[in-house]
Amino acid sequence: MKAQAQKSKRLTRRKFRVRKKVQGTCERPRVSVARSLKHLSCQLIDDEAGTTILGLSTHSASFKEAGNGSAGNAAASKLLGELVAKAAVEKGISTVVFDRNGLRYHGRVKALADSMREHGLKF
Repeated sequence: MKAQAQKSKRLTRRKFRVRKKVQGTCERPRVSVARSLKHLSCQLIDDEAGTTILGLSTHSASFKEAGNGSAGNAAASKLLGELVAKAAVEKGISTVVFDRNGLRYHGRVKALADSMREHGLKF
């Protein structure tokens, strides 16, 4: 149990280290990524007002309509990134700040970010 507590503490430190440098505004919101073993979620957050502008995940109905069924792989991350980018562009948002939320920038997180870049968002 001690190893799990240390792992959790390290993740929390990484989150705060990243968060103190990354701040979202109305013109340039923060894109926060949350990952579990089976799902991925993404939110556009305005930190000045303390509101969520947009939130999508692999649980969303729009993802399930466009998806192929699987939600825990890199292909699902690419699809989620595409949906988030299209929804953000519809709301008039073109630039964002990426918050990896203490996670490593590889695998599903990287696939999500690359897909958002390909579909019109600038980091």
